Amino acid sequence: MTTSKTGKHGHAKCHFTATDIFTGKKMEELVPASHNLEVPIVTREDYTLVDVSDEGFLGLMDATGNIREDMQLPTGHDDAEALARLIQAGWDDSKELILTVLKSMNQEQVSASKEAPKVEE
Repeated sequence: MTTSKTGKHGHAKCHFTATDIFTGKKMEELVPASHNLEVPIVTREDYTLVDVSDEGFLGLMDATGNIREDMQLPTGHDDAEALARLIQAGWDDSKELILTVLKSMNQEQVSASKEAPKVEE
C-alpha cells in the first residue's frame, strides 16, 4: 500500500497492490484515503488427505474426522498446477499429507501441502 499526498483537486489517494490467492494474478486498487474499502475475510483450515480420485477430486478429513469429497486438485495458474503435481506424487508414494485450504468470497482452494509428522510409537 502506498499513499499519495492531497493534491489541488481532491483527496489523498491510497494505492493497493495484492496477489489474488486463487489465481495468482496481480490486482491493483486506487481509492481516496477518506473512503472505506471492503476487504475479504480469508479462513484457513488444514485437512488430512485420504483419497485422490481418477477425476482429481480429493478426499479430505478434518480434525473432527468428517470427510469431504467436493474439492479438486488446484488448477488455474502455474503455482497451482505445480502444487497439484506435488500432491499427486505424494499420494502415489503413499505419503500422509496435510493440505491447507484457503476460503474467501465463496471460493476455496488447496493452497499448500506438507507431509504429516511421523508418529513415534
